[in-house]
Amino acid sequence: MTLHSRVTIDESRFLDGLRAAAVVSRGGHPDLAGPEALTRVKAPTLLIVGALDGVVIELNAAASEAMRCEHKMALVPGAGHLFEEPGTLDQVVTLASAWFRAHLEKKR
Repeated sequence: MTLHSRVTIDESRFLDGLRAAAVVSRGGHPDLAGPEALTRVKAPTLLIVGALDGVVIELNAAASEAMRCEHKMALVPGAGHLFEEPGTLDQVVTLASAWFRAHLEKKR
């Protein structure tokens, strides 16, 4: 199951004071936040990108360079932008689960 969440400026006022313990982005566009916003991210962030998704790889690499928090970019072999190829979403689940386990355990 893949969940997508986009927070608008109006919705963000309800999130004041809440902090993410860890973030996973699958095939996303963190570059759209802009370099200034990316430097302010504090939660450990995993960027998962399909290895066949050339443009998105470049955009995530640029976003990764702007980030100052703990972060990693993982490429899923054989995956395109939508991760429709057999077995690629299983790899996403494995990567995301390991990331959350590693970082959420630290917060306990």
